[in-house]
Amino acid sequence: MAFLVVITIVLGVFCLQTNAINNSFYEYYSYLWGNDHFSVDSQGTEVQLKLDKSSGAGFRSKLDYQFGMFHIRMKIPDKKTEGIVTSFYLTDLMDSMHPIDHIELNYEFIGTNGTMRTNIYDNDMGHRIQVFNLWFDPTQDYHTYEILWNNYQILYMVDGIPIRVFKNNTAEGVAYVTKPMHIEGTIWDNSTGSSGAVNWSNAPFVAHFQDFGFYACSGQANNFSQCASDGQLWNQPSYRQLTDSQKQQMADYRKKYLTYDYCWDQSARKKECSLSSAV
Repeated sequence: MAFLVVITIVLGVFCLQTNAINNSFYEYYSYLWGNDHFSVDSQGTEVQLKLDKSSGAGFRSKLDYQFGMFHIRMKIPDKKTEGIVTSFYLTDLMDSMHPIDHIELNYEFIGTNGTMRTNIYDNDMGHRIQVFNLWFDPTQDYHTYEILWNNYQILYMVDGIPIRVFKNNTAEGVAYVTKPMHIEGTIWDNSTGSSGAVNWSNAPFVAHFQDFGFYACSGQANNFSQCASDGQLWNQPSYRQLTDSQKQQMADYRKKYLTYDYCWDQSARKKECSLSSAV
């Protein structure tokens, strides 16, 4: 189990802080791909991932986890382009596998204009996409991207502000993510997808990552009962649902910055979109 040194509770949402020792990249993560397009400083406090025509890069957690509080501080590339994806996510996909039905919780920056996409996969190809145009320029400074995942809800937060929640509505016949996943950070070329053309004249594109500590339950033994127990921090009552003030804050930010929601799209809507208990 990975432990944070300090966990500060703010309005019932978590704000994570760690010291330099437990916050080291080497404590929890390792190189995944990219060869010389991956670099980490000698203290293990910052990782840089570079993308050019030859390669992107990525890192992953050493272990799988089953519920917890996950976060990263990230600054996406500052050179203007479409067609690239900078991401932080949890997934059960093996490193060498092409995308198939799988489980995943992700943040993806599409290009470098500030468009951020979140998606939830539950043994399928996702299609639970929500897209935001953020209230800041993510290329100019580090910002914190968080996922609280427990047996009650999946909560996405940016700089401590809740922007998306997906409740456990299995009682209503809605699938919910419970299987162990590992964590990845990557940058890659998606110009063959729907993200537009890459402006290679501005390459290389460099993404920066910091703040690698987190608090989670090791899923190596797939020990659901232990990871979902009430004694775990992430399962405490304050993390099981949003407070009224958090709901209002999320509603305000979504009204201003949410540009696409699969629940608005009749061709993509799923059962949870019609549930009053979705938040």
